[in-house]
Amino acid sequence: MREAVPSFIFNGITNLTTNSYIMPKPNLIKAHILLAVSFTALAGTVKAQAQFTKQKFAFGTPKAPSGYIGVNPQTRFNDTTGYGFDFDSKVNAVKRTGGSAIGSGFITADKAFYFSVNVPEGNYKVTVTLGDSKGTSETTVKAESRRLMLLDAKTKEGELKKCSFIVNIRKPQISTGGKVSLKPREFGKLDWDNKLTLEFNDAKPCVDAVELEKVDDQITVYLAGNSTVVDQDDEPWASWGQMIPRFFKPGVAIADHAESGLTLGSFLGSHRLDKVLSVIKPGNYLFIEFGHNDQKEKGPHDGAYGSYTERFKLYISKIREKKAIPVIVTSTARRSFVDGKTVNTLGDYPAAARKVAQEENVALIDLNEMTTRLYDALGEENSKKAFVHYPANTFPGQDKPLADNTHFNSYGAYELARCVLEGVKSNHLGIEKYIIDDPDFDPSHPDPVEQFHMPPSPKNSTIKPDGN
Repeated sequence: MREAVPSFIFNGITNLTTNSYIMPKPNLIKAHILLAVSFTALAGTVKAQAQFTKQKFAFGTPKAPSGYIGVNPQTRFNDTTGYGFDFDSKVNAVKRTGGSAIGSGFITADKAFYFSVNVPEGNYKVTVTLGDSKGTSETTVKAESRRLMLLDAKTKEGELKKCSFIVNIRKPQISTGGKVSLKPREFGKLDWDNKLTLEFNDAKPCVDAVELEKVDDQITVYLAGNSTVVDQDDEPWASWGQMIPRFFKPGVAIADHAESGLTLGSFLGSHRLDKVLSVIKPGNYLFIEFGHNDQKEKGPHDGAYGSYTERFKLYISKIREKKAIPVIVTSTARRSFVDGKTVNTLGDYPAAARKVAQEENVALIDLNEMTTRLYDALGEENSKKAFVHYPANTFPGQDKPLADNTHFNSYGAYELARCVLEGVKSNHLGIEKYIIDDPDFDPSHPDPVEQFHMPPSPKNSTIKPDGN
């Protein structure tokens, strides 16, 4: 688990190099010297991050080409270099020629491995070169907290393939003041640290090169929501928010600010909307999906047509002030069947969200309606395969069955992401043109679960995410 970066490094680096100094007592001099050294090192890291524009890494080549940094199995991440293999990844270098060209060698492993680079906040175009000059390869790439970037990218023998995608990096600090109030479960989360982390996985990942470039011209789609939207860190839990990056070409960045257990009110109260408002630009989007946890609020002014409706309108107003585009997403249906049909367990909340969208002239993605059709198409028993339903001992340390009818596994989250994409298309949102060529999706005819393939990430947990 990563250590959180101390808050002082975001509160003005100049404070670390000020000439004013009060001599401490003799027994504290040593401590102050050690702190000064640590502060200076951290300040240097922040300065280096602030100057970041582009870095290129050659994996496994006998000699790195000009302009590239050579990476071999001994290249371990540390804060001094700011790049390297992370989380005790065990990798192997395969040399194919003695030259320095990309493709003369690559890095591979028989298990998932991680590569991290220290970077500042922003959007990054990541280009990976995959393939083996003497064999085939098969690679899935995730970023940060299991965001899906490439799924099952295959190369033929001798083929090198370049694939590019956009990764959004964020920090808790808010430029306008304050910071996001993180939950304890978020401490150490890859989404909130100082690194851009890539996970390489699948049957035979062959990584020849990685290029990172900071880009400021992306249309950024911010996501506000709960556990059905958030980047879930651990298997088998997953959400549509962490699957949807895989469907967009460079030109669109997905910035998932959702968190488990949140409501429209607690998203506000933890300064997450403040964070989004501090970085959102004209022409960007905010997709808003809440309801599961809001329905449990029982105050005198709460309810679907009370605080829930009013807060939706507040979000819309604030986003429009920034000349950005709000989109309402109705809550995913829970898996609840009566007489073989899915029934609504969310009360008036989906209808209230639809009403706000109509009154405020906001695009609506009716995920509640689409997921209802999806579950009905799968059927009462088979729909369990889209959720976290697993017998005991499926995962390490899991001594009891998992049976959750709210939270999705990777297959279910992937199908939901396809539903959201259909909502983007039906509303003809501007980002539609950046969707990777993909057949239209009908929730009434879901992808067969037997044909779905996504290699699991190494980390798993039996702890249910906050919220229900």
